[in-house]
Amino acid sequence: MPPAALRDWSLTITPYMWASSLKGDTALRGTRARVDVPFSQTMKELQFGVMGAADLRIGKFGAYINGEYSKIASDKHISRLTLGVGTKNYLISGGVYYRIYETALGGNTVFGTPRVFAIEPTAGLRWTDLETKVRVGSFGLSNKESWLDPFVGARLSYDLTDRWNFALEADVGGFGVGSRVSLNGQAAFGYRTTLLGVPTTLKAGYRILHQDYRDGSFQWKVTQHGPIVGASMQF
Repeated sequence: MPPAALRDWSLTITPYMWASSLKGDTALRGTRARVDVPFSQTMKELQFGVMGAADLRIGKFGAYINGEYSKIASDKHISRLTLGVGTKNYLISGGVYYRIYETALGGNTVFGTPRVFAIEPTAGLRWTDLETKVRVGSFGLSNKESWLDPFVGARLSYDLTDRWNFALEADVGGFGVGSRVSLNGQAAFGYRTTLLGVPTTLKAGYRILHQDYRDGSFQWKVTQHGPIVGASMQF
């Protein structure tokens, strides 16, 4: 396969982990509760999680999909009763982008591509599927909600050196179609290297996602935020 510098397309696969805290307000069948879970507790009570993204770029155009699934369960003993709380959460987003601005910074990256500063507007859809279960002793209560949010935003990329990169992205969505409003933002530093013979950018940063969704007696007005790490493998 020709090196990336000689091709006008690329496919990037990124497995990652987002250790998010949760903070906000929720209501289940009219019962309101305050959500305040630090990421250390989230990771401790995580039963299963998988996260990954794929990005296909052809010239200045591109399309991507980002998927996350997590299952969290917590049991607390109060007197002789057991209080159990569990959630299953699917979060899938996809969209397109176009590179409207690019300026050369001089020299090439270790992957053979020119160092650049670039801006890419983006638009897409984000689907959320949330299942919540509450159990007190032998009595249980559950609720499942799903909604679809359109969003618009932008991505910025700056090649600091031939190996180091800084990336910033943000979008706003909902607009009353699904949630009332959704806000998503992420900033990360990347280091270019080779992993298993494949050009790979190791990434570390911070992500924030705020969603305000309401449907009847259900409310999910929660902000998720925390560190994110991943590895983007370019083919």
